[in-house]
Amino acid sequence: MALFIRDDTVDALAVQLQKALKAPSKTEAVRRALQGELDRVQQQRPLRERIAKAQAMAGAMGANDPNFDMKPFTDEMWDNL
Repeated sequence: MALFIRDDTVDALAVQLQKALKAPSKTEAVRRALQGELDRVQQQRPLRERIAKAQAMAGAMGANDPNFDMKPFTDEMWDNL
């Protein structure tokens, strides 16, 4: 099945992409662009999944130490430079 580009701006973008990719044809350039965008969209994970992963990583670190004082920790870190 053929894809006809009737919009001059889209056609010009296809030509620019063809040149940038050094693709043998506009069709190949459009194919690569569409495949790349499809791959990108499919690799995106929903926010809910990304948050769940971050929460799991934080949980794996363990509970906070209520006696931890950041000031001496950073002072010691700067003294070691």
